[in-house]
Amino acid sequence: MKTLQRTLTIIKPDAVRKKGIGDIIEQFEKQGFQILCLKMLEISKHQAEQFYAVHAGKPFYNSLTTFMSSGPIVALALEKENAIADLRKLMGATNPANAEEGTIRKKWATNIENNAIHGSDAEDTARFELSFFFAGYELAQ
Repeated sequence: MKTLQRTLTIIKPDAVRKKGIGDIIEQFEKQGFQILCLKMLEISKHQAEQFYAVHAGKPFYNSLTTFMSSGPIVALALEKENAIADLRKLMGATNPANAEEGTIRKKWATNIENNAIHGSDAEDTARFELSFFFAGYELAQ
């Protein structure tokens, strides 16, 4: 029996500004992800701080939350077997200079801080992150 896993991804403001949304979504679909929910929105600095609270106190926290609240983002709930690991592989290294060819960050990221895409790193993180952007009824099937 196959066990499906859910994860959250965010197409960040730099990739949205570069008009990368369609290409990135196409990559999700080509890799077998099912899109359960998708929404384009803008978040406030306060909302970004809440979402990235795990990084509070780190040197990059302020620039990250400022960046994430600098323009539209696209939040997606994705599902497939091994979704978290598969998405992270598709995303590529955090620093696009170190990302493999064919990854989203290699193609769309601006730099290590403006790196095109966010993806949950573990199941517990995914649960929190999905609930941050999507109400339970939006994910019910």
